Amino acid sequence: MEQYIQEIQAFFGQYPLLAYLVRILAATLCGALVGLERTKRSKEAGIRTHCIIACAAALIMIISKYGFADLLGEMGYQAGTRGADPSRIAAQVITGISFLGAGVIFKNGNTVKGLTTAAGIWAMAAVGMACGAGMYSVAFLVTFLILAVQLIMHKFNVGNDAYSNSEIRITLVDTPEIRQALKEKQKEWGITVISSRVTACGDNTLNMILQVRLKHTIPFSEAVKFMDEHPEIKSLSV
Repeated sequence: MEQYIQEIQAFFGQYPLLAYLVRILAATLCGALVGLERTKRSKEAGIRTHCIIACAAALIMIISKYGFADLLGEMGYQAGTRGADPSRIAAQVITGISFLGAGVIFKNGNTVKGLTTAAGIWAMAAVGMACGAGMYSVAFLVTFLILAVQLIMHKFNVGNDAYSNSEIRITLVDTPEIRQALKEKQKEWGITVISSRVTACGDNTLNMILQVRLKHTIPFSEAVKFMDEHPEIKSLSV
């Protein structure tokens, strides 16, 4: 078994780029598995967010281990030499960019928005570090991998973080017909109601505030058409 492991290590030693790719793909797969479990529990950070973070973390670890070998060899630096650690500034990038990513995360009602965008910012900082370290091939590989994750998740709406959160406000005259119409339109538009607040205003009028999760953005023309078809709706805001 030990000999088999040594043979594998020797093979990857001949093809370091392949070794990097295997590590990054393994990390992305692990992120996808954890993200799938979070998605099943309807958490905001789902498959896409976990994939990006795991992928970027693997890239950062590769940079930390192999990105500064040229300096240690060509300039005579040795590990542990005072003032000769070229990775110390790169390490501060991770902390600094985290604050920038936190700035795009905000809470909208009972939902959290911006997690995947923040993960993308953090991942792109890692890609920039890889380019700065001269690891261009692995930087491009990770960029294409993140793009693939983003595009696939958006196209097929996989995971909760591939949906968009929004707020719908409706003022209407309550009738059985309009309730049925709202249920049908909810199915047609693929709306999942996260939370709701309904207020009776007299004269059988209701004010509804809905926190929803959407598969696709509701077009303005569709909203206007729905109001024209149902005069019971006095106002509609999406």
